[in-house]
Amino acid sequence: MPLLSAALSRIKPSPTNFASDRARRLKAEGRDIVAVSSGEPDFETPENVRAAANAAIARGYTKYTPVAGIPQLREAVVRKFKRENQLEYQTSQIIVSTGGKQVVANALLATVDPGDEVIIPAPYWVSYPELVQFCGGTPVAVTANVADGFKLRPEALEAAITPKTKWLIMNSPCNPSGAVYSHDELKALAEVLKRHRQVWILTDDIYEHLVYGDFKFATLAQVEPELYERTLTVNGVSKAYAMTGWRIGYAGGPPQLIKAMETIQSQTTSGTSSVSQWAAVEALTGPQDFLDGRRKAFEQRRDLVVSMLNQARGIQCPTPDGAFYVYPSCAGVLGKRLADGRTIKTDEDFVLALLESEGVAVVHGSAFGCGPNFRISYAASMDLLDEACRRIQRFCAGLR
Repeated sequence: MPLLSAALSRIKPSPTNFASDRARRLKAEGRDIVAVSSGEPDFETPENVRAAANAAIARGYTKYTPVAGIPQLREAVVRKFKRENQLEYQTSQIIVSTGGKQVVANALLATVDPGDEVIIPAPYWVSYPELVQFCGGTPVAVTANVADGFKLRPEALEAAITPKTKWLIMNSPCNPSGAVYSHDELKALAEVLKRHRQVWILTDDIYEHLVYGDFKFATLAQVEPELYERTLTVNGVSKAYAMTGWRIGYAGGPPQLIKAMETIQSQTTSGTSSVSQWAAVEALTGPQDFLDGRRKAFEQRRDLVVSMLNQARGIQCPTPDGAFYVYPSCAGVLGKRLADGRTIKTDEDFVLALLESEGVAVVHGSAFGCGPNFRISYAASMDLLDEACRRIQRFCAGLR
């Protein structure tokens, strides 16, 4: 009798985590590594949030919590959704989980049966299709081309929907492309979804506060209230509030779905960290003015990286409107040779050779379902980003 389950064959380790772990290992071995592979802000968690966590410990708030989250945090999430997204929820429609990834996993585990299809615009966050497959469902990747700003077109969505379609997963701003859907673009997609009432929508808004220039963030249930009853709006504190290690994600949605997700969570992790939840209460209800300064810092970093990458021979890098990633094409270097005679045939070849030759860790685009590209996270200092881009320029210049 085999030890491992058949379900394990339907899921692979995260390529983004693998890239970051590999960079850490090489650095520990003494290699000069510049890692721009991790989607983790280099900013500190705000002082008031850390103080709230210390206060929670001092008050003895270190016990088990309700599975769906402490009432104070669920209420804070309700107020956040109303204040920032004009979405009205009751606390019974809110769940708090151990990171946004668990929110997504709970939703899919609670709803997806073998044969169900889940539409995922590509490029996509690496975990979406893996979680769908783990649940026995079928991920349906729909390529969103660079000519369309890496955004799903209404006609492409219409063509992808079948009687088996259970979910559409939307991520805006998007990891890895940085694409952000405007109000009008979401409205056009909503018109398609209104015609297909069997399709539920999961909107992953984790990068909501990281949009640049004059771009205004909007989410689908806000744009089209008719979709509210079949939309799960997912968010968290990890990115904008620099709280990745605190592991707090949350969602608002129909009570029946939230209750089903709570059932799943009750038999896996139960409630997430009590101290982290009290910190998240402060994050959502405390001062928000620091967000603008951090947004401007990310925008400056984006502009530096886009400019320098477009000066690298064979690289084309569009300017994203949100998140903290760029998703440049490396099509211009495919077919070229390294100094040892090896040919770069794929974006994965490019990424591995870049790490080997110049010590720059990035993630290959085929991991996100769309290549030949690679992803750079600019959630790092200007000096580190400058060094990474200079090494990429040098590497590309040396190809024959």
